[in-house]
Amino acid sequence: MMKQVACLIVFFGSVGSVEFMSAQDSSGASETAASFSPVTWDRLVNAADEPENWLMYSGTFDSQRHSGLDQIHTRNVNGLELKWAYQIPEIDRAETTPIVVDGVMFVTEAPSNVVALDAVTGRPYWRYNHELPDDLKICCGRNNRGVAILGETLYMSTLDAHLVAIDARTGNLVWNREVADYRAGYSKTAAPLIVKDQVVTGIAGGEYGIRGFLDSYNAETGEQEWRAWTIPGPDHPDNQTWAGDSWRTGGSPTWITGSYDPDLDLVYWGTGNPGPDWNGDVRLGDNLYADSALALEGGTGEMAWYFQFTPHDVHDWDAIQVPILGDIMYQGTMRKVMMWANRNAFYYTIDRETGEFLVGEPFAKQTWAEGLDENGRPIRVPDTFPTPEGVVVSPPIGGGTNWWSPAYSQRTGLFYVNAFDGEQEYFIRDEEYVEGEQYTGGGGNQVLPMDNYQSYIRAIDPATGDIRWEYPIAPRSTSGLLSTQGDLVFGGTVDGYLFALDAVNGDELWHMNIGSRVHSGPMSYAVNGEQYVTIAAGNVVFTFGLGN
Repeated sequence: MMKQVACLIVFFGSVGSVEFMSAQDSSGASETAASFSPVTWDRLVNAADEPENWLMYSGTFDSQRHSGLDQIHTRNVNGLELKWAYQIPEIDRAETTPIVVDGVMFVTEAPSNVVALDAVTGRPYWRYNHELPDDLKICCGRNNRGVAILGETLYMSTLDAHLVAIDARTGNLVWNREVADYRAGYSKTAAPLIVKDQVVTGIAGGEYGIRGFLDSYNAETGEQEWRAWTIPGPDHPDNQTWAGDSWRTGGSPTWITGSYDPDLDLVYWGTGNPGPDWNGDVRLGDNLYADSALALEGGTGEMAWYFQFTPHDVHDWDAIQVPILGDIMYQGTMRKVMMWANRNAFYYTIDRETGEFLVGEPFAKQTWAEGLDENGRPIRVPDTFPTPEGVVVSPPIGGGTNWWSPAYSQRTGLFYVNAFDGEQEYFIRDEEYVEGEQYTGGGGNQVLPMDNYQSYIRAIDPATGDIRWEYPIAPRSTSGLLSTQGDLVFGGTVDGYLFALDAVNGDELWHMNIGSRVHSGPMSYAVNGEQYVTIAAGNVVFTFGLGN
């Protein structure tokens, strides 16, 4: 791929106001949390050096979702047993990945709450409840996926498009920042990302005709440091990739947590589909920077490079997968890369310094592209765009994968992804934009028989894109993955199973029915030398360890 260099429009200033609070806004348990050491910037940068903790959404800034713990391994994993379970009060689908700091676990609860737990027993210390407006409209569930921590302060996104700072010891609200107007369709569900003294946070609401952006806020004060629009305005040359004024309602949200390279000082973030989702006739052009990976300078939000996976997407294939960073041997040379299994069913390896396209191969069933050209641009198959009557295309709207986090193990050199082989009948319809209402321009119908739909965990060689092994799952998996130093891969299924695989060959080594759909990512930590594995399923947080 030719190096794609551009500058996002960066906005310095304020959106809404910052409200500082001194009174606790919580209910339930209110005990001060157990002692933990402040999470300094140095601790976050070197998070891999303390595998007993899980200090951010993806574990480390490179988002490898790899635990350095090896007490639980291939030879004893069948001895796992339930240690404790925490019941989330709200009956909503839990999509959270907890963080753990020195024996204290912080769990977000649907719709926009957070609780501090004893990581050994599951006993609550305190709970913060964020009050939501009665007229809130959301697209895809009352979810919250996690928090970030810096010092002694937690940072959480809320469904009404706020960013809140919470005292991690007490649950008291420190400040409350309005990021965008929820009445226009904006919302927030993802865990923020700490970058030095800033809190980087995305936005959701792509089905409502919003204009996407990525923000950075001062961690101490809540003041906005920069805003990077993910759709260029009319004063930018890439605005020409949006016909007419379609950029104003073009979507391109940033609704999953990104990654960060401290050495390069680059923030990596994925963007969602253009809007309306399926009617591309009203937004002709490539629609930059929708469906793209963005590399932004951490201090300013200026764009270093971008890579667009699906130009002019008309199938709702958001590029919101978590970017995994790593150093691999590629054609005899060690390269700093970004590994990405995209919703469009292609796996990519990209040079994370320059944005150069290195590898691109299908990892799931796809019928929409003949392949990728030398720059990584898809070569489209004719007659695969949605029609009023409907056209069958693979992958389906849910994609060859979705937002569920992949994992990578430096030990095995393999990238692990939850993959789905399926198809969809895509159709188009005329639809006018109305602020605050869904703006999709079509949809999709499931195609029978159900035998056409298959789910797998697939292990990919990032240097070639080759699939080294696969583990079939019936009926389907919608979970993130975790790799460990004990050569294990953990994941879950829609029918309530948690499983452990051999990371080298994909053999199943252990499973347990926990009774609820897994729609989150597992993580691992240790307290007093004992390793635990935690996952949220249904509205319960389950924690496992080896039997005594």
